[in-house]
Amino acid sequence: MTTAIYSHPDCKRHEMGQWHPECPARLQAIEDQLIASRISSLLEHRDAPKVDVAEIRRVHTADAVARVQQNVAALADSGGGYYPLDADTMLNEHSWNAALRAAGAAVAATDAVIAGELDNAFCAIRPPGHHARPSEAMGFCLFDNVAIAAKHALDVRGLQRVAIVDFDVHHGNGTEEAFLDDPRVMMVSFFQHPFYPYSELRQDTPHMVNVPVPAYSKGDVVRQLVTEKWLPALHAHRPEMIFISAGFDAHREDDIGQMGLVEDDYAWITQQILGVAKQHAQGRIVSCLEGGYNLSALARSVVAHIKVLAELD
Repeated sequence: MTTAIYSHPDCKRHEMGQWHPECPARLQAIEDQLIASRISSLLEHRDAPKVDVAEIRRVHTADAVARVQQNVAALADSGGGYYPLDADTMLNEHSWNAALRAAGAAVAATDAVIAGELDNAFCAIRPPGHHARPSEAMGFCLFDNVAIAAKHALDVRGLQRVAIVDFDVHHGNGTEEAFLDDPRVMMVSFFQHPFYPYSELRQDTPHMVNVPVPAYSKGDVVRQLVTEKWLPALHAHRPEMIFISAGFDAHREDDIGQMGLVEDDYAWITQQILGVAKQHAQGRIVSCLEGGYNLSALARSVVAHIKVLAELD
């Protein structure tokens, strides 16, 4: 398997204050663990390009894009500082470039995988994306990287059906909203409930299988719902490509949530996704980092995830 890591130093320059859990050290921890686990040299490392703003506009409104761009420009003109988009989502003078690189990684990885240059890719990027609604940034997220990549695959690269798998501890409300009326996109997820973003629970539709689980759920609960709910829906949809919102904050060591997953659970979930991709999608997967705030647990879980994608075990 040819697996690439997409990232860029600009993604470390976006920061929201020393107190904030969504910090640049997250990417450094992943880089360090890839080296320590001796798999970094077995992967192809690619710089994330800046995305064309037109790609963002496939998912987000002009006002949502302008609010980020214009406030970052104002910060740069005034010499720095922060601009709060909401109580826990801040901009600094580097946030626009970081957001362009994050979405750019997802789109570039999509193009490379569809072209057959890569079997799959992991985007080590920030800011994350799955909470960003079409009309507004929220929840640490500026633009929905996975949704932008999925729209690119459909509207630019001509795929007919894709799937988005979201295993973050939080509901990917932005992604769900972006594709609620688009049956070309199958979205499957689990998320702790009740919990942020406290979004309305909708009845499952044939292309939205988003499963709430109670706090303190462990890997056995998640494996059962993957087997009973996700996999039948994914096989029925027959996606031509799979996108992953890869959040690792459901790990038992991550205090931002109250779930009990461990590295083996993330590896098992990834194996199931890879199996679907090989059966229906020529193995094509693009995975993008979402949450995960305990640095050690995050880094170990990402390595477990990538080892399965690259078939290194």
